[in-house]
Amino acid sequence: MRLYYYWIAVAAFVLDFITKKIIAAQLDIGEQISVIGNFFLITSHRNRGAAFGILQEQRVFFIIITVLIVSAIVWYIHASRNTGKSWLLTGLGLVLGGAVGNFLDRAIAGEVVDFLMFNFGSYTFPIFNVADSAICVGVACILIDTLLNSKDDSKKISNREDKDHNEHEQQPV
Repeated sequence: MRLYYYWIAVAAFVLDFITKKIIAAQLDIGEQISVIGNFFLITSHRNRGAAFGILQEQRVFFIIITVLIVSAIVWYIHASRNTGKSWLLTGLGLVLGGAVGNFLDRAIAGEVVDFLMFNFGSYTFPIFNVADSAICVGVACILIDTLLNSKDDSKKISNREDKDHNEHEQQPV
């Protein structure tokens, strides 16, 4: 049984948990530490919404949705664990770890600790955390798996059509 996709989720969750605890303990809200000039800053921020601050103050909604999504991911990882689809299962593990990381913040404190801030000239990308990064990378892995499988599926369809075509040509009338 291949359980290492759950370990990916655990690693993402633990890294997220530790970094959030360090930020919450060491920085006041709004405090910043420059990492690379004004381009990359560690900034203590709290988010009561979803990605990019949308749907503020919808804690119960997020908790319900996250429980449903986490349940579905765990079921799907378990059901698919022997298929060998590494991109898909790695992506699901990352999404699972990130979702649980942000869920814990919302369930306990009603807000998520965000701290990674990037500025591109006058544009500031919305502040995010390790869980958000794990979710985004996980979704990218799932998309890669989808693209790879759609390529394989189109080859299978093409081969099946060629086989069917050849069988029809060879049948005596």
